[in-house]
Amino acid sequence: MLRNGSRQDQGPGPAAEALRLVKVTKTYGSADSAVTALDGVTLGLGRGTFTAVMGPSGSGKSTLLQCAAGLDRPDSGIVRVDGTELTGGGEAELTKFRRGRIGFVFQQYNLLETLTVAQNTVLPLKLAGRRVDRRRVREVLTAVGLGDRLGHRPDQLSGGQRQRVAIARALVTEPRVIFADEPTGALDTRSARDVLRLLREAVREHGRTVVMVTHDPVAASYADSVLFLADGRLAGRMDGPTADAVAERLAHLGDDVPAGV
Repeated sequence: MLRNGSRQDQGPGPAAEALRLVKVTKTYGSADSAVTALDGVTLGLGRGTFTAVMGPSGSGKSTLLQCAAGLDRPDSGIVRVDGTELTGGGEAELTKFRRGRIGFVFQQYNLLETLTVAQNTVLPLKLAGRRVDRRRVREVLTAVGLGDRLGHRPDQLSGGQRQRVAIARALVTEPRVIFADEPTGALDTRSARDVLRLLREAVREHGRTVVMVTHDPVAASYADSVLFLADGRLAGRMDGPTADAVAERLAHLGDDVPAGV
């Protein structure tokens, strides 16, 4: 079953942590074809923070997000979200936890084309068997700039508007942590900025924790800090990132990857 962790293995200040990974390892394939996507990763992220995860292709950043969000199970190690361990529960229990405490924003939006903006937004609530507060839904959609699009379907929206629906869908359940996987990867510059500002507002104004995988230094500059990965291991952290500083760090990533951070 899913369980709350003790202070002993959560690390310092667990009450202030939204996400904790302890020696998380994930390998794909077997024998000679085995690829280690995550190699003993340990990290802790505070509540109410916006963290970008960056690294070259194959560095393990998407696997990190998948394991941290409970979408994939690590081979070993501990994953905790909001103080609850995800690595010990059954699939049904894990699904219930994700629906209640975790929000997701993906590059491809994952909207149902037959549903309206409002219907797509409340889908997680319906799947979780939770009451739908129509006024709250309208407030969330208005906050993301779609208050006049409730009855529209995805094919009537731009890419940026679709991603804003995805963010509203992630916010409406009032999750503790929002995981975003390349949320601006398919958007033009202006739409990308709008989406990043919404994610930052979710942190600043609503106290959510956002963990975003991105390849874009400009997107990373909207975060409070950046975690760098190389060869499945943490390769550094940057607080108060700027686009230029992130690009410079990425250019030299992997030159000297420490055994642990």
